[in-house]
Amino acid sequence: MKGSGGLSLTGQLGEVMKESALAALSFIRANASLLGVDPDFHEHSDIHIHVPAGAIPKDGPSAGVTMATALVSLLSERQVRNDLAMTGEVTLTGDVLPVGGIKEKVLAGVRAGIHTFVLPFRNTTDTEDLPEHIREQITLEYVDRLEEVFALALLPPEKEPGPGRKRKAAAPGKGRKTGSGKRSGTSGRSGPRAEGGAARHRASRRQDS
Repeated sequence: MKGSGGLSLTGQLGEVMKESALAALSFIRANASLLGVDPDFHEHSDIHIHVPAGAIPKDGPSAGVTMATALVSLLSERQVRNDLAMTGEVTLTGDVLPVGGIKEKVLAGVRAGIHTFVLPFRNTTDTEDLPEHIREQITLEYVDRLEEVFALALLPPEKEPGPGRKRKAAAPGKGRKTGSGKRSGTSGRSGPRAEGGAARHRASRRQDS
């Protein structure tokens, strides 16, 4: 909505959850051009994030990747896939950190009809005790960067950008195809960070085999 860079957070959010939203917004502002977002969006817009069930207090860092994805979706006018779930803490530099309750979150997602899950790479061991019949019907996408989350969760942009939107930069990678219940590799990053991530994923697959 029109404004001057304000951010409102409602829904009885705790301090940690509010900080996650602020960290996500700061990352997006610092990397706006790379994400297909107008670098000056904060100069003419206010953002309001509301988490439903306002009577219930909420806190924790787990919604960091979700709020970041929602913000990029809004600002770049790219829709979010409706067939996956995600969890993870975010940092100002875009790292995705591990969170708790992974097994419970995956099981709840399966009950809701979700079969693709985007999880922090450092939570890989937390899915090892999932029941085999559950592992056979799900795809687990492990990530350690927000760019990987966006590549997996956001659909390609529409042909024509809306007013005030810029899409000069190419959209992030197309995501990765994996077999059911298998861990995926990394998206199209380059350099030492990407090579290190790919090595960790390959090591993970060797342990699974």
